[in-house]
Amino acid sequence: MTTRRLVVCLDVKGGRVVKGTRFQSLRDVGDPGELAARYEAEGADEMVFLDVSASEEERAPLLDVARRTAEQLFIPLTIGGGIDTVDRVLGALRAGADKVAMNTAAILRPALIDEAREAVGSQCVIVSIDAKREGDVWRVYTHGAKRATGLDAVAWARQAAALGAGEILLTSIDRDGLRTGYDLAMTRAIAGAVDVPVIASGGAGTAQDVVRAFTDGGAEAALVAGILHDGTTSVAALKQGMRAAGLLVRGAEA
Repeated sequence: MTTRRLVVCLDVKGGRVVKGTRFQSLRDVGDPGELAARYEAEGADEMVFLDVSASEEERAPLLDVARRTAEQLFIPLTIGGGIDTVDRVLGALRAGADKVAMNTAAILRPALIDEAREAVGSQCVIVSIDAKREGDVWRVYTHGAKRATGLDAVAWARQAAALGAGEILLTSIDRDGLRTGYDLAMTRAIAGAVDVPVIASGGAGTAQDVVRAFTDGGAEAALVAGILHDGTTSVAALKQGMRAAGLLVRGAEA
C-alpha cells in the first residue's frame, strides 16, 4: 500500500503567509518560518512555499524568505512562483528547496519542463495547474487564476507529464478556500490521465475531505492550508482521520 502524503501550503505575498477564497481577498495569516516549523512538528509530510504574486509581477520568487523557511524544515520543501528559467530552478534548490513548482512559465514555454528535468531530474519538477470547470471540461488559468488560457486541464496535465513533470499539483479554483471538499471529478480525471502522482488542492474542510481525495479522487497526496492557518483542525487530527480510514500514513501513531 502506498503511503499517502499530507502537504501543507504556504501562500506567500510580501514575505507573509496569506490565504483567500478562490484566489481573492487575501488576508495575512502569519510568518512563513514560524508556520512551517509548527506544521512540521505536527507531522506534515511536505511543505509547499508559493510566492503567489511573483509571476504576475514578473520577478523571481522571494528566495530570502524561502531560505529562512527552509532553514526551519527537515521535511521536503517545494518552492514555486516565478520559476521561469533553469537558473531560477537551480536558485530555488540552492535556497533549500527539494522540488520546484512551475505554472505560468511552463504554459508560456512548455520546453522549460523538459529543460528542468534534464537539469535536476523529474523528481524535482512539479507542474502546478490551476483550473476551473467550464461546461463539461476544466480550463487552465495562470497569473494567480486571473488569466484564462483556454487549455484543457486534462490534456495539459498529460502533456506536462510527458515533458518530464514528476508530479502534478492540481488546484480547483472553484473550490479554493470554500472548505466544501476537493473537486473529486477533476482530480480523478487527471489522476487517470497521467502516470505521475497528483496532489489534490483546493477545498479541504475536514479530514473526510482529505480521505476522499485519495479514495474517490485517486490522488497520491492532499494539500491543505486555510483550515490549518485558522486553527479549524491540525495536521495531527487530519492524519488520524486518514489512518482511521485505512490509509497508510507516516507517523500516524505518533
